[in-house]
Amino acid sequence: MLGNFSYCNPTKLYFGDKSLQYLNTELPKYGKNVVLIYGGGSIKKNGIYDDVIRILKDNDKNVAEISGVMPNPTLPKLYEGIEIARNHQADFLLAVGGGSVCDYAKAVAVSVHCKQDPWEKYFLRFEEPDCEILPLGCVLTMVGTGSEMNAGSVITNPESKQKIGHVFADEEVMPRFSILNPKYTLTLPHYQMVAGIYDIFNHICEQYFSGEDDNTSDYISEGLMRSLLHSSRIANKNPQDYEARSNIMWTATWALNTLIAKGKSEDWMVHMLGQAVGAYTDATHGMTLAAVSLPYYRHILPYGLQKFKRFAVNVWDVNPAGKTDEQVAQEGLAAMEAWMQEIGLVMHITELGANADMLEGIADATFILDGGYKVLSRDEVIQILKESL
Repeated sequence: MLGNFSYCNPTKLYFGDKSLQYLNTELPKYGKNVVLIYGGGSIKKNGIYDDVIRILKDNDKNVAEISGVMPNPTLPKLYEGIEIARNHQADFLLAVGGGSVCDYAKAVAVSVHCKQDPWEKYFLRFEEPDCEILPLGCVLTMVGTGSEMNAGSVITNPESKQKIGHVFADEEVMPRFSILNPKYTLTLPHYQMVAGIYDIFNHICEQYFSGEDDNTSDYISEGLMRSLLHSSRIANKNPQDYEARSNIMWTATWALNTLIAKGKSEDWMVHMLGQAVGAYTDATHGMTLAAVSLPYYRHILPYGLQKFKRFAVNVWDVNPAGKTDEQVAQEGLAAMEAWMQEIGLVMHITELGANADMLEGIADATFILDGGYKVLSRDEVIQILKESL
């Protein structure tokens, strides 16, 4: 491994079908005023809300609620949550939901005591908090983002049509604990399940497709991808398979808790493209990634040919005998495409509501990063988006 780095992840995880009981272990560590944050109400239908409220009351917590957090949390919703938390004099935030709810809770956590506008400070200038950060915990009900064990937050500004993520450097932004009960994911619709699976897969790819050295992180990434492919096929046929769903949940956490990023330059252009599409369509995040991935990877393949060849051989079991490196690499992407179609992913941005008239605006909303094998020009972004239609 080349380069120098440090690694620290302070989030404590409780995993398994009895993990919610450990909320009783964690809550006494924090103050009396708790803000419960959740999404559209599914946790009330499946009983998770009642279980969490009971534990909060048993621990003598004074509870306020921020409900209705949407899949792509918006800036107006962030302002609403900040006001609720301030009025409640919040000591602790508890996010119950998927990655968007956890992401949103982090944005609230760094904003409640911030005297500046959080959009300007955190999502345009990418500054770090210089104020008190509220501690938070997560009870995860949907997997994909890895938000339960990282310091990332993504907020959408519907007025400017910008969807921007900030991975904070301050470890205090990370959840103090996260509760991962795979049973909570079993009621998700198939569309949401496979979108989450692809989000996990692409998180690994974004870190894998960078660098040219012999890096232990890449070996870990290949193992995670192979595990995810195996479990995704089982879950696609039987979404109630607990073992497969638990493996998917665990893989999601390790895909984006910064471990496999160590020693890597990282790419993240698929996310930049997908998030720009999402800002224009409000589409499910994992599906926006799926729709732009293959055109992007085929475009950069010549610049990272050896890694794409390795991907084909070590992840997709392509036999390289008698083939050129280019042929092997292309077979790997073809195998990836077949798997994506097999599990039911969206393959074109038109399926998400995008059209040719939006491409210029989507390109303008796409951040250009330089960690991958090719720094894109704006014309290349437009070409990739055209190929994604």
